[in-house]
Amino acid sequence: MNKKIRVSSGAVWEDKVGYSRAVRVGNIIEVSGTAAIDRDKIISPNNVQGQTKFIIQKIERALKEVGGTLNDVVRTRIYVTDISQWEAIGKVHGEYFKDIKPATTMVEVKSLIDPNFLVEIEATAILTGE
Repeated sequence: MNKKIRVSSGAVWEDKVGYSRAVRVGNIIEVSGTAAIDRDKIISPNNVQGQTKFIIQKIERALKEVGGTLNDVVRTRIYVTDISQWEAIGKVHGEYFKDIKPATTMVEVKSLIDPNFLVEIEATAILTGE
């Protein structure tokens, strides 16, 4: 039986909504939708590139807590409130995932949980032992 390992980032919504930043079961790690917030401080308001960078670094920290790295990411899903900013967001995503090249999706959404959030990213990683 696979043990379930959970990671918390301390976001206020985790306990309110009942979710974890990341969950590992066996060799699969799922990272929840991640926004640019550190405890209760919004990071880089009005700056999609700053938010995207912070988010990917936050995802990387969560992965490391359960034995993974960005190299293990096989899928990202990017939610944006303004699709016209896709190139700026994609540029930062590419800086981190250029050689990893996970499957990815970017979609525009009406809004995120806080109006200051411009980007939210979730990730799936699979540990292959390679």
